[in-house]
Amino acid sequence: MFARNRPLASTGASGKKSRRGLTAMLLTMVLVCGAIPLWAASGLAGVVTDPQGAIVAGATVSLLRRADSSRRQTTSDAAGAYGFTALVPGEYRLVAEASGFAMLIRTVVVSDDAQQSQPLQFAGVTAQAQSVDVSASVNDVGIFDPDPAQRVMIRDETLDANPGRPGMPISIPGMPVESPAGGVKPPQYFAPGVAGDHGEPIAMFFQVGGYLFPNNLPANAHGNGYADPNVIIPIAIESVQTDGAAFNVREGNNSVNQSITFGLRDRIEPQLRLTADSRDVNLVGGWSPTNATNKSWIGAEVSFGNGYLQRLEHRKQYKGNVSKVFDFGRHELSVYGIGYYGTAFQPGLIPIDRPVPYDTIDARQHEATSNGAVIANDIWRLSDRQQFQFSGFYRYYTLDVRPNFGDGLIRQSEHRNVNSGDVLYTNRWSSALTVLAGMDMRREAPRALNLDKADEAGLFQPVTSNNLTINFYSPFAALDGTLAHAVHYNLGYRFDEVHVDNQDLLRSNDSFQRSAGISSPKATLTFLPPQRVAFLPNVSLSYGQAFHVNDPRIGTTAIQGGTIVSKARSYQLVATKTLLKTELRLTLAHVTTDQQLARISNDTGLQLDEGPGLVKSLTFTARRNFHFGFVQGLISKADARDRITGEPTPEAPRLIWNVLATVDRLPWHLAVRGQYEEVGRKPLGDGFVAVPVREFRGAVVRPFSSFDLGLNVFAVSGYGGQTLEALALPGEAAPFERVTGFPLKSYVSASVTYHFRKR
Repeated sequence: MFARNRPLASTGASGKKSRRGLTAMLLTMVLVCGAIPLWAASGLAGVVTDPQGAIVAGATVSLLRRADSSRRQTTSDAAGAYGFTALVPGEYRLVAEASGFAMLIRTVVVSDDAQQSQPLQFAGVTAQAQSVDVSASVNDVGIFDPDPAQRVMIRDETLDANPGRPGMPISIPGMPVESPAGGVKPPQYFAPGVAGDHGEPIAMFFQVGGYLFPNNLPANAHGNGYADPNVIIPIAIESVQTDGAAFNVREGNNSVNQSITFGLRDRIEPQLRLTADSRDVNLVGGWSPTNATNKSWIGAEVSFGNGYLQRLEHRKQYKGNVSKVFDFGRHELSVYGIGYYGTAFQPGLIPIDRPVPYDTIDARQHEATSNGAVIANDIWRLSDRQQFQFSGFYRYYTLDVRPNFGDGLIRQSEHRNVNSGDVLYTNRWSSALTVLAGMDMRREAPRALNLDKADEAGLFQPVTSNNLTINFYSPFAALDGTLAHAVHYNLGYRFDEVHVDNQDLLRSNDSFQRSAGISSPKATLTFLPPQRVAFLPNVSLSYGQAFHVNDPRIGTTAIQGGTIVSKARSYQLVATKTLLKTELRLTLAHVTTDQQLARISNDTGLQLDEGPGLVKSLTFTARRNFHFGFVQGLISKADARDRITGEPTPEAPRLIWNVLATVDRLPWHLAVRGQYEEVGRKPLGDGFVAVPVREFRGAVVRPFSSFDLGLNVFAVSGYGGQTLEALALPGEAAPFERVTGFPLKSYVSASVTYHFRKR
C-alpha cells in the first residue's frame, strides 16, 4: 500500500522477482479460468413500431454493452420482432435504425437470469434518446464498472459546454469547468473538494472498443494530470460516465478519487452544423456509411473567433476524428484516430477588483497546441463468457504557452511521444464469480520540457529544461459476483511500477533516475435488500487507492528528495433508492492524500509543495424521468484541508449545486434543454476568498425533415481561473497580493444543422 522510493539501480533482483511473481499470478488465473464452464444468462426482446404504432420490419437493432463494448446486432422480422439471448446482466445501449426515421437510442438495464421486454417506437424526424432509470440499481455494478457511484449520461441529456467556442465538449452536471485564461488550451473539469485547473488531477479516458484510453499527461509542462478532451468532436460523444477512479483496477495513474470516461458513437448521422454569433463561428460535420452494419464514421471541426473579452483572441482550431469497427468473426477490432491543432492569443488573468484595458496585462500572451493519436482495441471472444482484449496506442503532443501572471512573460513548452501496449482477460464463470486480469505497459517521453522567462529585451532565457522518460508497468486482477442475491462484491488489486528518468539539460547534477512501486487494493461491497423489504435502499461500501506522478522538474523532486508519486486513499458510501419513480442517491466520500507537488505556481511555473490533504464530501442527487424528458437536481458539499495545519486547501470548492432538465415534446416540435449551476465561494489562501460563479446554459432546437434550427444561451456571472497573484498595475507603486481571474461573459449563438439524409 505504500510507495517504495529507491534509485533505479536498486530495483534489480527483488524488483524483477516481484514482477515475475505478479505475472505468474495473473497467468495462473488466466489458465485456470480458461476451463470454467458457462452458465445461462438473460435475454432482451421487443417489437419495433413507427410513431403511429404500425409494425416496422427490416429495422436494424444493435445492442452494445457499455462496460466491455461487446456488440450484438439483429434485424426485426415481418412482425417487427427482435430479440437477443445469452446476455450478461448490466447496462446496455439499444439502437434502432430504419429508413425514414431518426436513430432511436435507448439505455436499458438487463437483470440477472431474466427475460426482459423492451418495445421500440420511432419518434419521427426528431432524434430520440431515452434513459430507463439507468443508475437506479446498484445491481448493474460489475467487473468493468465496480464503483456504485458511477453515473452514465447519454449525449442528448447533456449540453455542449461552449457552443461555437473551444473548451469542454460536454457540460457534466456536478463537475464544473475551471479555466486559467481561455484560448485553445482547454479548461479542466474539477470535483468538490479538488482544486481547479492545475490541482489534484482527475483521471480521464476515451472508451475505444472495450479499452480505456488514458487521456492524462503526467508531468506536463502546464500541470500534473493535464488532459485535453477538446480533441473530441462533440457530435461523436455518445455517453459520459463519471465515477470514483480509486475503485476500478483498470483506472490507475492520474487520479485522486474521480474519473471521466467519454463513450464514442459507433455511427454518426451524416450532418453539418454551423454555430455562430457576432464574434465566433464553429463548423462541425460527421458522416457514416448508409449501411447500418458498417460501424464507422469520420468527422471534422473548424473554429475561428475572438472570444467575448475585450482582447481579441484571433483563435483558430482544427480537429479531425475517425472511427472504424471491423468484425472478424470472433474478433472485433476498433480503431480510433485523432488529429488536432489550435492557436490563440489568450487574455490572461486580471484583478477582479479593478478594470484592466482590453482584459489583459500583456498583449504578447499566446498559446499553441497540437495533439494526435491512433488507438486500437481487439476484442477476441473465446466464448459467450470469456474474452481477451489486446489494446495499444501511439500519441504525440506539443504545447507552447506564453502567459504573464504579473511576474513577467514566461514560456512553458514541450513535445512528447507516448506508446502503450495492454492485454485484458475476463471470464464470467457464473453470477457469483467473474474474473478479470490484465497488464498495462506505457512509455511517456516528454522532451524539451522547458520553462523560459523573458528578459527586459523581450528575449526568452531558460529557467528549466528537462528530458523525461516515464515508464509504467502495471498488472492488475479483480474478482466480482453476487452472493445469495443479497451481496455484490468486487475485490481487486493493482500494482504500478513507475520509473522516471529525468535528464536536466541545464544542471546535469540535478539529473536522476528513480522508481516507485504502488500497491493499490480495491474493494466494494453492495448490500441488496430483498423485495419483501423493498423500503430499504441499496447500500455500497468501497475502499481503494489511486495515484498520480509528480512533476520531477528542478525545485521539486530533484532538489527536495520527495517522492515521484502521490497517492490518495478513498472510502466511500453510496445509498440509492427509487421512490415514486424518482431516483435518489446519496454519496459520502472520505479521501486522504499524500504530500504532493500538485499545483503550478503562476509566478514561476514550478511545482508547489502541498501537505497531506483530507477531503470529505457529500453529494445528493434526485432524478425523475418522464415520457417527455427528465429533470435532475444535484447538491454537493465538500471540505478540503491540509492534514497537518488544518488550513483549507487553496482553490478547492466548498459547495456545488446543479439543476438539469430536458423537454423533448413541446408544441411546434420544439425540444428544450437547460442547466443551472452554481459554484460557491472557495478559499484561495492567505485569507482571500473567491467570488461565486453562476451559470445558466440553455438550448432550444426545432427539427425539420432535413435540417434543425437552434438557439444557444449562456448567461453567467463571476470570474474563471480565480487565484492569488502578486502584481502591480500602471499607477501602483509596488506589487501586492490580490485575487485575479478572467471575467466570464454571457452570449447567445444560433445554429443550423443540415442532415444529408432526409428524416
